[in-house]
Amino acid sequence: GVVGASGAVGKEIVGCLEKRSFPVGKLRLFGSTRSAGREVATAKFGKVTVELFSETSARECDVVFLAVDGDFARSHAENICEGEDGAVVIDNSSA
Repeated sequence: GVVGASGAVGKEIVGCLEKRSFPVGKLRLFGSTRSAGREVATAKFGKVTVELFSETSARECDVVFLAVDGDFARSHAENICEGEDGAVVIDNSSA
């Protein structure tokens, strides 16, 4: 999953996943209430609808890329990866 998918960094992460043939079974994009519901056209993954971010939804992913600000990352990263059933979090913020 990509949190902050509609921002510049999130778009770049999606582009890298496509270009590098990163093994993705299902791409999930997460955003704010402003972005949720938007469709994002991708070359490799087709049209993907941005979901409203929640820690519960992000934890359903195997890997979560955070393309958000440092405060948001500090507030949510540990909860997303907590426990044996948590996701691997790759944080691209300044946190």
